[in-house]
Amino acid sequence: MQASDASPDPTASVPRAARETESVPRAARENGSGTILAVSVIAAVLALVGMLIPVGVALAVKQQVAGAADAAALAAADTASGLIAGFPCAAAARAAALNGTQLARCELDGLIATVAARTGYLGFEITVEARAGPPGS
Repeated sequence: MQASDASPDPTASVPRAARETESVPRAARENGSGTILAVSVIAAVLALVGMLIPVGVALAVKQQVAGAADAAALAAADTASGLIAGFPCAAAARAAALNGTQLARCELDGLIATVAARTGYLGFEITVEARAGPPGS
């Protein structure tokens, strides 16, 4: 055999590390990639849930304040109509306090009471207004 008859080695120009990687099956090189993907998906879901929980709680707090404002408006309107003895805005403040909120505003226009109840959540103030009076008003 002559040196000119020998074909050149096709892997001679490829670095040794690359040749060793080629000899390892592809499945063995990708071991653990599913774990990384699963951890990434779980982290993304946890981040999303972590952002949505305070929003859901804020909506529940708003509903609580709305209920307190309704109760305060009804108490003020009942007191203004003479159904209950006392002062309308004092009755509204008591109803708001019993529902875990503060009375922010109380106005009477005849027998119609307009009140606002408020409470704080995560540094924000949630205020809801309600109105009550005799039927048809």
